[in-house]
Amino acid sequence: MIGVDTNVLVRILVEDDRAQLQRARAVLDEAAERSEKVFVSDIVLAELHWVLEDAYEVPRSKILQAIQGLVASARFEFEDTDRVNEALSLYQGGKAELSDYLLGLQASRRGARTTFTFDRALRDDVHFTLS
Repeated sequence: MIGVDTNVLVRILVEDDRAQLQRARAVLDEAAERSEKVFVSDIVLAELHWVLEDAYEVPRSKILQAIQGLVASARFEFEDTDRVNEALSLYQGGKAELSDYLLGLQASRRGARTTFTFDRALRDDVHFTLS
């Protein structure tokens, strides 16, 4: 298995830098040739969301589609695929950031009864309590 940083996935998804895109594709192709999975951490998913939304102004629906595509691909491995899918479902129907849903679910699965937040976008999520 290999891991990738956010910028590698951004190049693949946005295709805005031809030289880096070719290098990113080469990394993924080489991993495929070796039958290696590509590990994507929760931090990379959170950063990917932020970069696509803030730097590239990609709409929420397209970000959701892109990340769902990564999760559906057999090439990629995640910290907890079920948690990522649940976070994506909450993100699709919610108002908060993907990172918020990931961290709320992570805390819940580690035994936290709630996660306290000031983020009003999470007021209706069962994993959070507004402070």
